Amino acid sequence: MEIVAGFSKAGVLVIGDVMVDHFLWGKVSRISPEAPVPVVDVHADSFMLGGSANVLNSIHTLGGRGYITGVIGADTVGRSLIDELGNRGVDTTGMVVEKGRPTTLKTRIVAHNQQVVRFDQESKKPVSPASLKKMIRYVGAVRPKIRAIIISDYNKGVVSRALVESIASIAAKGGIFICVDPKQNDFSIYAGVDVITPNHHEAQRAAGMEIQNGDDLMLLGQTLLSKYDFRTLLVTRGEEGMSLFERDRKILHTHFSAQAKEVYDVTGAGDTVIGVLALALSAGATMKEATGLANIAAGIVVGKVGTAAVSREELIDAL
Repeated sequence: MEIVAGFSKAGVLVIGDVMVDHFLWGKVSRISPEAPVPVVDVHADSFMLGGSANVLNSIHTLGGRGYITGVIGADTVGRSLIDELGNRGVDTTGMVVEKGRPTTLKTRIVAHNQQVVRFDQESKKPVSPASLKKMIRYVGAVRPKIRAIIISDYNKGVVSRALVESIASIAAKGGIFICVDPKQNDFSIYAGVDVITPNHHEAQRAAGMEIQNGDDLMLLGQTLLSKYDFRTLLVTRGEEGMSLFERDRKILHTHFSAQAKEVYDVTGAGDTVIGVLALALSAGATMKEATGLANIAAGIVVGKVGTAAVSREELIDAL
């Protein structure tokens, strides 16, 4: 409770791949005569903050002070994203518009609370050097206001070695810790960050090994921490819960059991985990306390359909 109460004083910057999640909601009652596919009768649609913007939304919904920088296109989708952030009272001066690059849009068709198909409109090319400079300049400008930086990498061209190195240099001057939600297979890009939160698939690819048992899991944690000089590794493992590895004089492993009562949609669950984790650490929580809160929040959000966030009241009620 005391940690959650401190969320309002915690400043967190999110940097990464911003996007918009578009949902088409409907029902299926027949199969198309043209091809063996379901026909969805759409009765509603909705647009939600996605990618790193959803991480920011999680922080905002929990009462934290969130800042964001990323790249959007000079298009309608990008303008709607800016409007959505502005409606939440979020500073949008860190958003960089890059002409010729589309704002990432993920469209999901949902029938009877189940995703039928998803299609993406995006560019995965690296952002321009000019866009990179603008983002780094914004990080430096908000440094006095924050205690944590989240790098939310969806591998859409924003996060690079140069970006991470620049952020690390700025963070070191202000005693700011860095949390990374990775998507790239080469974890050397993130070397030396304080906290990294891969899911078990991402962790196995990065370590070049499969988790078959507890010994494999421990070896994976040791391998990633030592090879890439991370202080902390948090592996999210779906129904198996979370595995926290902390590097001290020896590597300490703590297991957290899954908290979900029902799982409807895992969209954005990783965004919730890293958002709550960074917010709790900024509010003075220990790593184990922050992971416990993130685990509870993840259990709540997967019980919702669509790109959802956990409210402060929901988190308190679940404690």
